[in-house]
Amino acid sequence: MSKRSLTSIAGVVAVATLVSKVFGLVRQQMIAAVFGVGPAIGAYNFAYVIPGFLLVLLGGINGPFHSAIVSALAKRRNGDLAPIIETITTLVGGVLLLLTLILVVFADPLMHLVAPGLYVSTAALEQTHPQQVHEMLVTRTLAVAQLRIMAPMALLAGLIGIGFGTLNAADQYLLPSLSPLFSSVAVVACLGGLSFHLGHRVLEPEYITLGGLVLAWATLGGAVVQWLAQLPSQWRSGLGGLRLRFNFRQPEVQEVIQVMGPATFSSGMMQINVWTDLFFASFIPQAAAAVSAMGYANLLVTTPLGILSNVILVPLLPVFSRLAEPHQWPELKQRIRQGLMMTGLTMLPLGALILVLSLPIVRVIYERYAFDRGAAELTASVLAAYSFGMFAYLARDVLVRVFYALGDGDTPFRISVVNIFLNAVLDFVMVKPYGAPGLILATVGVNVCSTVMLVTILHRRLGGLPMGKWAGHIAALTLASLVTGVVAWGVITGLERAWGTRGLLVQMGELFLAGSGGMLVFALITSQLGLPEVEQLRRRVIRYWRG
Repeated sequence: MSKRSLTSIAGVVAVATLVSKVFGLVRQQMIAAVFGVGPAIGAYNFAYVIPGFLLVLLGGINGPFHSAIVSALAKRRNGDLAPIIETITTLVGGVLLLLTLILVVFADPLMHLVAPGLYVSTAALEQTHPQQVHEMLVTRTLAVAQLRIMAPMALLAGLIGIGFGTLNAADQYLLPSLSPLFSSVAVVACLGGLSFHLGHRVLEPEYITLGGLVLAWATLGGAVVQWLAQLPSQWRSGLGGLRLRFNFRQPEVQEVIQVMGPATFSSGMMQINVWTDLFFASFIPQAAAAVSAMGYANLLVTTPLGILSNVILVPLLPVFSRLAEPHQWPELKQRIRQGLMMTGLTMLPLGALILVLSLPIVRVIYERYAFDRGAAELTASVLAAYSFGMFAYLARDVLVRVFYALGDGDTPFRISVVNIFLNAVLDFVMVKPYGAPGLILATVGVNVCSTVMLVTILHRRLGGLPMGKWAGHIAALTLASLVTGVVAWGVITGLERAWGTRGLLVQMGELFLAGSGGMLVFALITSQLGLPEVEQLRRRVIRYWRG
């Protein structure tokens, strides 16, 4: 494939991914406007743990199903693919159909496992906090019902992942990158209809259950649409249909299974940490509001992280792989430094801005209708906690890719296993004094520890890294980011005193000026540091957006 065609593909994927993320944000804004941080969305966040885990793990682009199928099928001709794909679909579909039935039948005990805090005895609270007890019972009952509704997403996740891999193996990239958009549109349409029909009554006690069930059905419908959208392209390209095939010993099928199994297990480690956070969040008073705020804040962090990780990681991955031989390690060290410095140049100032502007950001994105000032302040506190870990989150991903390039997937996996237990310990320590922000700070601590362990092992394996020099440059970028945050805080404080905070346009203008002022100062400071990555990052961002 030519360099030009690769550039064209990257442009298509970039634009499609951006469009999907924008619609994902619109979907979350609609959910926030309709439900705020009440029991309906709180229950949904608990109920979505297992279906969402499977959808990300099995149905996500670059997930194990996608990666296994692309690696096994990309080297074969389209005319040979249909029987292989149909056999894989039959095998995976059968296993996941059984899992779907298990989720439906055992929804209540599974919810007990996911959110045990919703099942604690309420006798001691009934006299002093009757409203809290009522909310807990509503959240628990609704979460079980929502889990049963969304259970078929287990099957759909596998089918979507197979479709992604199949289309990519046949050099079709636009539809897989756009398909999450269909799911978001389905949810937005359903919630729009619910709001039109009920208006503000959706928050009244007698309609909370109805609203929560509509949200669950809309999510399931979105997954169905996402899968169905792939089928016409698969059929037109001769990439298999809905025929059942049982030739499970076929070599190509065995190859996919051999790749898929370990990859699924390894990829699931990160999702286990998400479940651990929600496990402890279920014990927080007003758990529904806490987990809702965590979900809203998470989207605000992962959206820029996803875009910037593409800018930084995608061009570096093949470079790491080409430099895996020992005689090329000096250049590999330079590329590792490049990845870490670019991570610092993007994540450190962004984290500083998010820290000081967390409340204005949340108000601009979410505060309308059911999402009131109290919900904004709670979500902003969680978002501020996320800001401390943005550098470590992406730096860890850079280092993990280096290990993969060296042919070592075991070390990152072992560290991930250790992190599961470390995350549980930190969650236990942090949740009681700090609530939902404490759980996020625990995750930040885990990511920092993971980054330190990875870079320490690389230091030994590659015969020494200039860690002192690198640490000095990261410290300089950290200080520049602190100045960035102080400047942004000063600008937003002054503007709010002069203009107030009433009106969306006023809030957006203040946020833009504060963020721009902070970033301008950061650019001026870093231009004096003499880091070659500053210019490299500027060129890479321009190339990325131009496709």
